[in-house]
Amino acid sequence: QVQLVESGGGLVQPGGSLRLSCVLSGRTSSAYTMGWFRQAPGKEREFVAGIIWNSGSTDYADSVKGRFTISRDNAKNTSYLQMNSLKPEDTAVYYCAASSHFALGIRSPGAFGSWGQGTQVTVSA
Repeated sequence: QVQLVESGGGLVQPGGSLRLSCVLSGRTSSAYTMGWFRQAPGKEREFVAGIIWNSGSTDYADSVKGRFTISRDNAKNTSYLQMNSLKPEDTAVYYCAASSHFALGIRSPGAFGSWGQGTQVTVSA
């Protein structure tokens, strides 16, 4: 089992930027696909971005395409979500997740077996 710990959330003004980090530990070799999801109050958890750990291939939700960038650093066992041009509707708890299978393009939370505890992102003036 791989353990995931997110950090980097906070309060930012509209148009601002944040970078979220997700550090992997434990059986890191089992993290074939990494994903970032978010959940706003009263809403279902939704897919934000995904990356294949080895190849770096990526997938983005239409709502964040062109504004968010997912990446990974193999040496640091860390995945990042760079968020630019933030909007109030981006406010949510952000979670990183890992799947031991190829799950790129499969945007369902059920495809990911390991989850972090989440980090709050609030976009407000």
